[in-house]
Amino acid sequence: MTDQSKLSFDFAAITDLGCVRTNNEDSYGYDAEQQLYVVCDGMGGRAAGEVASSMAVRTLIESFGSSASMTADGEPFPIENRLLQAILDANQAVREAGTQNLELRTMGTTLVCVCLDGNRAVIGNVGDSRAYLIRNGNCLQITQDHSLLAEALRSGGISPESAVASSLQSVITRAIGVEDTVDPDLFAAQLEPDDVLLLASDGLTRYTQDGVILSAMEGSADLAYACKTLIDHANRSGGVDNITCILLRAVRRAQVAENEISGEPKRDVQSDTPPDELEASVR
Repeated sequence: MTDQSKLSFDFAAITDLGCVRTNNEDSYGYDAEQQLYVVCDGMGGRAAGEVASSMAVRTLIESFGSSASMTADGEPFPIENRLLQAILDANQAVREAGTQNLELRTMGTTLVCVCLDGNRAVIGNVGDSRAYLIRNGNCLQITQDHSLLAEALRSGGISPESAVASSLQSVITRAIGVEDTVDPDLFAAQLEPDDVLLLASDGLTRYTQDGVILSAMEGSADLAYACKTLIDHANRSGGVDNITCILLRAVRRAQVAENEISGEPKRDVQSDTPPDELEASVR
C-alpha cells in the first residue's frame, strides 16, 4: 500500500504575454515549504491589473505562512480555515490599495490556489481562473467559474456551442479587491501518486478543452515542457489574453528530493510588475 501521507508536488509554471496584450497582468507564486501555489489574473488597466494580481499573490502566501498551524489545544488547524482567511486577507489588501489610490480604484483580480495537506489538495478560487485534476487519462475541472457565462451555462440559458463565441465569457461575477468582502469557493480532493493538478488563468482555459490538456500530459514526465505545450497551443489559437499555467504532480517526497534543484527559492512571486512597485520575491 502506498504511504500517501508523504505525497508532495513536483512543480512547473510559465506565464506568457500572449499574442495581443502589451503587458502581463497575470501573476503566480508559491511557497514550496507550505506547499501552497497560486495563480491570479489581474484587471483594471495596465498598472492596476499588474498591481492587483501581484499584491493578491504576495498577501495570500504571507498570510497563509504566518497563520497558526495548531490550535490552542495542540490540534492541527484546518487547512481550509487558513486558506479561507488568506484569501480574505488578499481581498482586503487589494481593496484597501484601490480605495487609497485613485489610479488603482478599478483594480481587481481573479485567484485560484491549492495547498497540499497530506494526501489531500485543498483548492480555493474567486473568479474564472481554474483548477483541474488529471488522473488516469481523465481531466476534471474542480473549480466553478464565477462569470455570467458560467451562470448561463449552469442554468441552461445558453448552449455550450453558443458559449464559445459569447461576449459573456469576459464578465466575471466575483473578484478579489472589487468589494469589501468576497465569497471564495473551497474544494478538496484526495490525491494519489501521479495525479496532476493544473492551475490556469482564462487566457489558457478558453482555448484548452479536456482533450488538449490530456494530450499535453500524455507521456510527458517533464512538467515544464507540458506547460510550454499548453501555452503554445493557446497562442496558436489566438492568444488574446495573458496566459499562465502551473502544473503540479503528486509524488512521494523521496522522488521530489531526488529532483530538487540546489538553491531554488522556497518562496517566489512571478509577475511583470516593476521592481520599484513590488518586490520580485516574498522573503
